[in-house]
Amino acid sequence: MEDEVLAVVSVSQIRRWIGVGILAFVGIMAIYIAVSTSPEFIAQLFLIVVGILALWMADKMRRATGLWIELTSTEIRDSSGQLIIKVDDIVSVDSGFLAFKPSNGFLVRSKISQPRVWQTGLWWRVGKSIGIGGVTPGSQAKAMSQIILMMLATRN
Repeated sequence: MEDEVLAVVSVSQIRRWIGVGILAFVGIMAIYIAVSTSPEFIAQLFLIVVGILALWMADKMRRATGLWIELTSTEIRDSSGQLIIKVDDIVSVDSGFLAFKPSNGFLVRSKISQPRVWQTGLWWRVGKSIGIGGVTPGSQAKAMSQIILMMLATRN
């Protein structure tokens, strides 16, 4: 029962492909402008670098949003098995309007600082802050955040 999935936050396929498409479009357009026009060398180099970075981010988002996030009674993890945070290490959950959180998501504060991870469009972790959401449906993220809040309330 300890490994039973209590809530899942999956990716909205329409938002996934819109996000990947916009990033790819920006990358292609930046490279096209750099090659088709003849701006200064520095500007041309800048546009090519921006284009390559945008295409790289589009591919990173495409791979990351193929996963989903699972909440169990002991941990939050993604579908590849990567541990996001243990429930015992959660201090607070913030899903308010003014919170620095992903779109359609919530912010989790941890007791301990952890290595930085960024799964574009799905979740990120910087120090003691973990953002869950992005191209995910807000209803799933809200349900997961409320379950975590109930778990924290019963723990305290």
